Amino acid sequence: MPFSFFRKSDKPTNYGERQKWAYKTRPGEESSTVIINKVEAHPKLGNIYHISVTGIRIKNPAGQRGVQVELPHFPVSLTTLEQSLTNFIGQTKPTPGYLDGYNEWKAAFDQGNAGIFTITVAEIVDIVESTLGADLP
Repeated sequence: MPFSFFRKSDKPTNYGERQKWAYKTRPGEESSTVIINKVEAHPKLGNIYHISVTGIRIKNPAGQRGVQVELPHFPVSLTTLEQSLTNFIGQTKPTPGYLDGYNEWKAAFDQGNAGIFTITVAEIVDIVESTLGADLP
């Protein structure tokens, strides 16, 4: 589990598993956080960071009262983290449920049918909301 010792306001040189971060959120979601659940080395892509986003409010007809407050799994690049993360909050446990999304992604990735995100976390949340909430007013 690679991580550095640092103050909460400092960025580490290496992002690591079980880290919880504040990030550049969408308006109204300032308390939302990112959890790095798993870091996986890839020979061509470099590190792949498997993150969860908590504390969001996206429209989702399948969510409780039409709202989803957590996105359990996204594979992202170092660029995504560098452009998004702002303040280290602390060490935490992996998000329950991220593993289901990871396993589904991994099977597709190994077959060449999935990739990783290179855009900001806020942009990922926007894309998910526009896809999931497309049928909501």
